[in-house]
Amino acid sequence: MTLPDDTPTRHAQHGLYPEALTVPDFERNLAAVQARIAAACRRAGRDPAGVRLLPVSKTKPASSLRLAHAAGCRMLGENKVQEAHGKWQALQDLGDLQWSVIGHLQTNKARLVARFASEFQALDSLRLAEALERRLQAEGRSLDVFVQVNTSGEASKYGLAPEQVSDFIQALPAFPALRVRGLMTLALFSSDAERVRQCFVRLRQLRARLRQDLPTGLALDELSMGMSGDFEIAIEEGATVVRVGQAIFGARPLPDSHYWPDQPRPQETPA
Repeated sequence: MTLPDDTPTRHAQHGLYPEALTVPDFERNLAAVQARIAAACRRAGRDPAGVRLLPVSKTKPASSLRLAHAAGCRMLGENKVQEAHGKWQALQDLGDLQWSVIGHLQTNKARLVARFASEFQALDSLRLAEALERRLQAEGRSLDVFVQVNTSGEASKYGLAPEQVSDFIQALPAFPALRVRGLMTLALFSSDAERVRQCFVRLRQLRARLRQDLPTGLALDELSMGMSGDFEIAIEEGATVVRVGQAIFGARPLPDSHYWPDQPRPQETPA
């Protein structure tokens, strides 16, 4: 199949999405995103059931998260673990709400993730794997994890270089509390759709190579890639998880460029 090559990005269109203030707002936004997912799947000859939508609630107050839950969201993605932990504490009465931590994690914060998260999408060092394993064993819990890969080559991005991933994957069976589900990446923040697409192509091709020699018990079934500005391109290239924030919750107070500073190792990543 020949995939489309003219799907645009929606980066740098700050204010495109009005803030969701009611349950019907969230229901409408979720339906619109699901329609875009379905359309992208049709273009790529894929089943929409093979793409999981992860709503990203970072920077939004707990009151907004309650509305999203009432509209049907049962897992929310958060970038900063302390912010996520505080929201988890504030929303304890929503017993079926799960949490995915999608941003860079310092080892001294591993105890927080081990306490409440169901999923962690930014695993990028054995030191962090060891810290999570130790804390999860103490909590009697396990954790779904994605290995973060820097497919853009930018110094401002966290994640392993593609050539480092094979050795890293081979070491992960030593951490039984970590259930390795797949790979995650952040594409370039660019209006150049082809350059964005290549970030997703690299992750898909990397997974194909890794699958030729995986440790027993690992499948790397998932590819988490794509956000509000580019998830349709990501789906066309094989994404099984898309991390979407602004198209569901509404624009954040500052332009997208604020969350992509031109300096090493940002703590924020848009969704």
